[in-house]
Amino acid sequence: MSDAILFAVEEGMARLTLNRPTRLNAFNADLAYAWRDATAEATSREDVKAILIDASGPAFCAGGDVIDMATTMGASGAEITALAEVINAGIRSLTESAIPVVAAAHGTTVGGGLGILLSSDYAVVGSRSQLGSLYANIGLTPDLSVSAQLARAVGQRRALQLVLQDRLLSATEAVEWGLVAEAVEGESSADEAALVRARAEEVARFWLAGAAGAYGQAKRLVRSQPERTFVEQLSEEARSIGAALETEDAQARVAAFAAASAKKAG
Repeated sequence: MSDAILFAVEEGMARLTLNRPTRLNAFNADLAYAWRDATAEATSREDVKAILIDASGPAFCAGGDVIDMATTMGASGAEITALAEVINAGIRSLTESAIPVVAAAHGTTVGGGLGILLSSDYAVVGSRSQLGSLYANIGLTPDLSVSAQLARAVGQRRALQLVLQDRLLSATEAVEWGLVAEAVEGESSADEAALVRARAEEVARFWLAGAAGAYGQAKRLVRSQPERTFVEQLSEEARSIGAALETEDAQARVAAFAAASAKKAG
């Protein structure tokens, strides 16, 4: 796997680290293919029950590497479309999986970086973080799932405010809008980045210490809901809870809950 992404699995947690720090982890071809391959591996391994996405350097992700597009790649529209589809494959791997994903998005997240953040199910940022669209500033349109996921996360009107302006949300605004789950504060930018990573890992470890399979299926139900009608979703919920009850983990947890309740009542 390319050094553009660092990939490791430890005690059930897969960590994917965007690793182009000198370019603010903006996507070029190397990172695009590494992202596709790493997400495919993380979501296909039976030993992975939680996924953490973080990044090297001072920022989470600045979207596409515009300088690389204009120089190294020649900025052919067909080439950019093909490269976006490669990155989209990784986004689909994450959003269609039954594995919960947490993002540690310190520093700046803009452009397609928003799509990467939105592919997580729980996002932690730093108090110094800024998040925005900025596509139209250089004459481009949203990609990497931004138009597909942003409005679902914050509502259509707020999504339009971001994509139709050069506005950057503060960490406080991002939490208020529901774009991210929480923000942590550090004494310096480097300290804050470390704290963001630590908090995201804590979230992943929480899933792993609990009913990881149930958390994953709950994520799947919510993520896949737009594919079904209301009645179909009710049926899928009923099927899923029945299947969950048949697992050894659920049976042990239900029995322990019942025993504790009986003891408390007695």
